[in-house]
Amino acid sequence: MSLAALIAAIVAALANVVGAALVTGRRVWSARDLDLMIAFSGGFMISVAVVDMIPDAIATHGATAGWMVLAGYLAVHLTQHTLVPHFHFGEETHHVTRAVGISALIGLMLHMLMDGVAIASGFTAGTTVGTLVVAAIILHKLPEGSTVSSLFLAAGFGRRKALGAAAILGLATVVGAMLTEVVVPLSEYGLALSGGVTVYVAASNLVPEFQHKHDWRLPVAFFGGCAAFGAGHALLAFV
Repeated sequence: MSLAALIAAIVAALANVVGAALVTGRRVWSARDLDLMIAFSGGFMISVAVVDMIPDAIATHGATAGWMVLAGYLAVHLTQHTLVPHFHFGEETHHVTRAVGISALIGLMLHMLMDGVAIASGFTAGTTVGTLVVAAIILHKLPEGSTVSSLFLAAGFGRRKALGAAAILGLATVVGAMLTEVVVPLSEYGLALSGGVTVYVAASNLVPEFQHKHDWRLPVAFFGGCAAFGAGHALLAFV
């Protein structure tokens, strides 16, 4: 794994902690700000998956990459919405049991591991892909940190444990990046698997959080995320 990929994984992991600190430090984002961040992240993530990650994987592995994309998509659905009884992005405002908080943490860990795989695989594919993947991951890790920490607080855990839960998620990202180099399926198909995960997080987790809300700023933020990806992609092409 390159030094750039390792540093990027560490920075991305810290974004989980920052998102959690906004909750545990009593500087909770307003619901509007969080929705805007989720919408922007969703647009950026779906763009990087469809334009860069999945096409690059198919160019390398052909039809096999399609199956790996599907496997990544299904794996996240299994861990976040089938095995876990209660999960959604954003601040948790209702009381939940401690078992729910812990199960959500476990369910998110596979996703966090794949974030690390995406970072390592992205930089293997090229600096442009790696940089855009890291940007997408950092954008959605902020609300993820807020999500898991607010779940832990709602479950009755203290602020220290809520912050620790986010740190565990961040650590999982670093571990995922490190495993990519030594675990053959990840080193070979990591970009395809993480492409499926990215599509799921963007289209099945983030977009449903805001698409039913009647606020014109949300679609603007979503398309703004797509536009920001396009601008970044064009800029990096000349670097």
